[in-house]
Amino acid sequence: MVKVLISDEMSPRAAEIFRERGVEVDEITGMTPAELKACIHQYDGLAVRSATKATAEIIAAATNLKVIGRAGIGVDNVDIPAATAAGICVMNTPFGNAITTAEHAIAMMFALARHIPAANASTHAGKWEKSAFMGVELYGKTLGVIGCGNIGSIVADRGVGLKMKVVAYDPFLSPERALELGVEKLDLDELFARADFITLHTPITDSTRNIINAANIAKMKPGVRLINCARGGLVVEADLKAALESGHVAGAALDVFAVEPAKENILFGLPNVVATPHLGASTDEAQVNVAIQVAEQMADYLLIGSVTNALNMASVSAEEAPKLKPYMQLATQLGSFAGQVTESGIKSVRIDYEGHAASLNIKPLTSIILQGLLSPLMDSINMVNAPVVAKERGIDVTEAVNDREEDYQTLIRLSITTENQTRDIAGTLYGDNRPRIVNIKGISMEAELGPHMLYVTNKDKPGFIGALGSVLGNAGVNIATFHLGRHRALGEAIALIEIDSELAPETLDAVRNLPNVEKVKALQFQSVAR
Repeated sequence: MVKVLISDEMSPRAAEIFRERGVEVDEITGMTPAELKACIHQYDGLAVRSATKATAEIIAAATNLKVIGRAGIGVDNVDIPAATAAGICVMNTPFGNAITTAEHAIAMMFALARHIPAANASTHAGKWEKSAFMGVELYGKTLGVIGCGNIGSIVADRGVGLKMKVVAYDPFLSPERALELGVEKLDLDELFARADFITLHTPITDSTRNIINAANIAKMKPGVRLINCARGGLVVEADLKAALESGHVAGAALDVFAVEPAKENILFGLPNVVATPHLGASTDEAQVNVAIQVAEQMADYLLIGSVTNALNMASVSAEEAPKLKPYMQLATQLGSFAGQVTESGIKSVRIDYEGHAASLNIKPLTSIILQGLLSPLMDSINMVNAPVVAKERGIDVTEAVNDREEDYQTLIRLSITTENQTRDIAGTLYGDNRPRIVNIKGISMEAELGPHMLYVTNKDKPGFIGALGSVLGNAGVNIATFHLGRHRALGEAIALIEIDSELAPETLDAVRNLPNVEKVKALQFQSVAR
């Protein structure tokens, strides 16, 4: 019989569902890492919340484990690369606590606007300091929502219901979706300048980490109020403290912190800070929802092989897997490339499968492309839920197959239409089944992607390559490969350069300041093994 361990406190409904489905289940919570390591080999599935740490050491001992299910969104407590290497599917439940988290953000905004925690403490102390807690109305104020995905869109909807003017920053928010939500889409600097309240609902990525810093706080209007129920690493806490003490930021309501559990923090004790201990998902309803979802998903996977909300695998049969594997890597690279260079709202995606690629099961490939495309600014995107998220955001996805072999025996072409332009990128597999990028924006080239790449578009003028090489050389950057392409008629050129490590910000700025440069992006491809 299939056997599952529930190792964290969870709604009893999870164990009931497992047993109803014929899965044997043990509920053993509070184990030490050593105790978990000693018994994990007995189980086919492990259901966790946030307390259990599924480390590489635990996973190495889990010789029979097939699936780890996280009842909730965040999987920081699961070593996904180690699980993937061991052939263990990792699942989460990204939608079970969205309403709960959104409601907590709204509650924090009310508490901040009306000084409710401080007024409550004062009243309990018998002080009756009515004049000390003069608040502000939410009615008519501008609410800035940074990140308008599943949770952020619910917050925006609630803000509209409160008769607030809601503005949003989200590169993936289409004009049609913004209109549907009743929000105005802005760039980030304009949101900072206009918002009276700013609430964060974005994952931690290279582009969002420390997004609330001294430089961006200076762009905000005096008296702004901040709410963060998303991730602690979005805020530079020392910069926020300085702004709170100066009065430029009137108040902050924080449910998450850079280091958790936050037993101490430089923001604690400030009179204009409301703090809660990561309560975003802490309601009875949310805990029941995520418990039900994780049990159903794990049971389906263990009993019938169905995959839902997997973070590290696609819906692919055992027979298809060997044939699809190199195409999956190509699809990952194409989607990730497009996602990292796309900076405005996506309206549509067209994927053409040509030659040998046209005969494949293209659905998982399309899902992987969408995952890579959407992942730079979105949490909990995987090859299973990416098509659903794209649809929810109003992104029109079209697939086309053409089994005729034209320039290449096999080719995948990705066309992204945004509010401003249409961008094409195409890739193929060479004889060694290694992916190559063969066309970008209509410019032919041949490039194999490494973990760290520098992408530069420029006007096709003499001397540029030498100038670029000099900048990188002077910065001590080691160039592994240097791929070039140009369109003579249009006078455009592209350089795609593999480097050994991430570029320093000042080096990127130096490249941007070269004559004739149009665009510079530092790209990372985590799935590339060289």
